[in-house]
Amino acid sequence: MAYSHEIIMPNADIPFKMFVFEGKDGNYVREKHWHRSIEIFALFEGALEFYVDEVRYSLKPGEFMLVNSNEIHSVFSPRPNWTVVLQIPLATFEKYYTDEKFIYFSRTSRLQNEEVMQLIGDMYHNYVGRTCGYELKVQSQFYELLYILVTKYREMDVAEELIKNNRKLDRLSVITAFMRENYREDISLESLAQTFGYSPTYLSRIFQKYAKTNYKTCLDNIRLEHAVEELVNTRMPIGEIAFENGFANSKAFSKVFRKRYGMLPSIYRKTIR
Repeated sequence: MAYSHEIIMPNADIPFKMFVFEGKDGNYVREKHWHRSIEIFALFEGALEFYVDEVRYSLKPGEFMLVNSNEIHSVFSPRPNWTVVLQIPLATFEKYYTDEKFIYFSRTSRLQNEEVMQLIGDMYHNYVGRTCGYELKVQSQFYELLYILVTKYREMDVAEELIKNNRKLDRLSVITAFMRENYREDISLESLAQTFGYSPTYLSRIFQKYAKTNYKTCLDNIRLEHAVEELVNTRMPIGEIAFENGFANSKAFSKVFRKRYGMLPSIYRKTIR
């Protein structure tokens, strides 16, 4: 299974990212990936399936899923749903780190479910409403949410193994960030290893051990994200999209695309439009 590192950028007018889940129409799979931000999926309608570090979670309306920094996770949306997603930069919690710039939130407590769901729902509606002072209102609710997280969900005693995995994925995040900046280039395992001072064998091993994938699959997934955006938002020929985003040709692009979306890029483009 391919894992990829994802870089999160906040919304322009608030210090975090908030949006409606892209799998809202159902029949959607977000492959396993990780990022440094804290991520919350608040499910209001429908159902979602999560795998977090190989553990399966089923989400029902009125529940939320909290994904910690550098936790490898995937999301399956079998049918239409309405889910608000918050992605909070890790640095937001820097005053509450437990060790090595690390903080961990539990998923076991559900005592604050109703309050958290109400806050997130209100934040989203205030944000899209954009009435006078909406940024202040949303941020006041955001800080109330942060208070709940650090007082009710933060774990103080964190296993050493979790900290070790976090450290390794942090290092891989630097490498995958480089891959994201240079995804259009011909990046080989050897050249990537040389750039970061590793042997190809060692770099391959840490990808397999901690990201559970190889560098090529990770690179293909990065290229795919950019290619899909152009596929949906432009009228560029598919062959040109493939070439512009680092794929050798349209056949290579279609192979990766079909594995993720279950259909050819041309059919997907017609369906979306």
